[in-house]
Amino acid sequence: MSDEERRDSLADQAAAWIPPWARPTPPEPAPSDEERADLDSSADLGSNGPPEGPIPSKISPSGEILGETSGGDVGVPGRESAVDDGGSAGGVPPRRGRRRAAPEPAPAPVLDDAELRGALEAILLVVDQPVSELVLAEVLEQAPERVGAMLDDISAGYTAAGHGFELRRAAGGWRLYTRPEYATYVERFVLDGQSVRLTQAALETLAVVAYRQPVTRSRISAIRGVNCDGVLRTLVGRGLVEECGTEADSGAFLYRTTTMFLEKLGLNSVDDLPPLAPFLPDDVEELADATR
Repeated sequence: MSDEERRDSLADQAAAWIPPWARPTPPEPAPSDEERADLDSSADLGSNGPPEGPIPSKISPSGEILGETSGGDVGVPGRESAVDDGGSAGGVPPRRGRRRAAPEPAPAPVLDDAELRGALEAILLVVDQPVSELVLAEVLEQAPERVGAMLDDISAGYTAAGHGFELRRAAGGWRLYTRPEYATYVERFVLDGQSVRLTQAALETLAVVAYRQPVTRSRISAIRGVNCDGVLRTLVGRGLVEECGTEADSGAFLYRTTTMFLEKLGLNSVDDLPPLAPFLPDDVEELADATR
């Protein structure tokens, strides 16, 4: 081939050459039956399915267009798409579904006044010790303020109606008690001729502990003028007096009254004890100095 023929051939090739970006996109091969089934299932996703429209095509380093894929082809096996390993276009990770919030507990039922009154009366009839408003409110799943107001209303109603029993606060709680004016009839029924009263020495010792608590055994004996070890053991055994620590100076045991003591007397605290001054002799100061 001569030089002129070679130049003509190169010129023809140069004129016929088409850059990669201007070349037509080759037709996509027809999908197989498996791919067609996947396409049909993805079309049924509705608004939650993959986005519609073309996805940007990939271009090879030489400039060739590798092909264009539609939004419906994303995730189809055997198809190459422009979605990278991140799971979405541009490498943005897919959004995860939100966690479902835990179901809120059902609100406690609100009892009407009649039902709340009946429930409180039923509980107070079976308790063996004073029960606080907080415990009653927790059991009935009601507000403590409402329970306290209802208890006050029940107590006032019993008093106004003149029942043989009353509802009163004692030892930090509420309990039903018989009225003092009917005490003789109750004692006649309960005791049935048997005397279970405390002795005079036990009553005196209990009074000293109640008004001077916390107090040591030696101090009680000094006030009464006799040894009170046996009487004090009796009071502890009956649950009316208990130990409450030791004295810092001497290390002697200290004694105080118990909750049962308040319950038996129908008192809410020792502050409700009657004042002792009217029962003291005029020369009490001299007697106190003589015992020291």
